[in-house]
Amino acid sequence: MLDATDKKILTILQQDGRITNARLAQEVGLSPPAVLERVRRLEASGVIDKYVAILDRQAAGFGVQTIVMVCLSHHQISSLQNVKERLTRMDEVLECLQLTGEVDFLLKVAVKDMSAYTNFVNNKLSGIPGIQNVKTSFILETLKNNTALKLMPDE
Repeated sequence: MLDATDKKILTILQQDGRITNARLAQEVGLSPPAVLERVRRLEASGVIDKYVAILDRQAAGFGVQTIVMVCLSHHQISSLQNVKERLTRMDEVLECLQLTGEVDFLLKVAVKDMSAYTNFVNNKLSGIPGIQNVKTSFILETLKNNTALKLMPDE
């Protein structure tokens, strides 16, 4: 269970994962050792999954971003597991979500250009046994891209 101080620490870390322990302690009103102990507990328990640098995809040279909807021809466990493993190993796939409904998987894909996307579809995605249908929508503009979870204070 997260208390109000844990939530405050997590809210700050989601905005600045490089904040020093001393500065974090100052912002939450605890001593640096007490904050470090809490952060380590949050890491050990899996609440904090990892620390990353979030890149601007355009500036990093990934000019084509797509949403790819994948439908399978059959849903046997072994086939499904193979598809999951192959999709999650593809470097172009930023997110892979398994869904209910008409679409089995939703992929967020980033590549350098259309040639790279064509190669991804023709030589990687289409080569996975069990994939029946692939539909692509190209992202025109990203209006919101946030990774921070809104943690509500204890009431």
